[in-house]
Amino acid sequence: MPIYEYQCQACGHAHEALQKLNAEPLTVCPACSQPELMKKISAAGFRLKGSGWYETDFKSGAKKNVAGEASAPAATAPSCPGGGCTKSH
Repeated sequence: MPIYEYQCQACGHAHEALQKLNAEPLTVCPACSQPELMKKISAAGFRLKGSGWYETDFKSGAKKNVAGEASAPAATAPSCPGGGCTKSH
C-alpha cells in the first residue's frame, strides 16, 4: 500500500497516510479538524508486508527472520549449473 503525503492549507500540518490505491484522498486535517487537507505531489512510499523475498533482502543479523519462521538450511547449488564447467586441480 502506498504512503501518501498531505499538508493542511489551514494550519500547515504535514501528515502521512497509508492508503489503498483506490481510496479517496483525505480532506480533514487530523491536527485542526478543518477540511483543508491537500495531497502533496511526491514520490509515493510503500510498505511491503508478510513473508516473501523482500522480507529478508535488506535486513541483517537476527532481524532477517521477522515472520517467525524457522530458517531452513540453504541448499548447496552446483557451482556450474548445467555441467558446463571443468574443475582444474
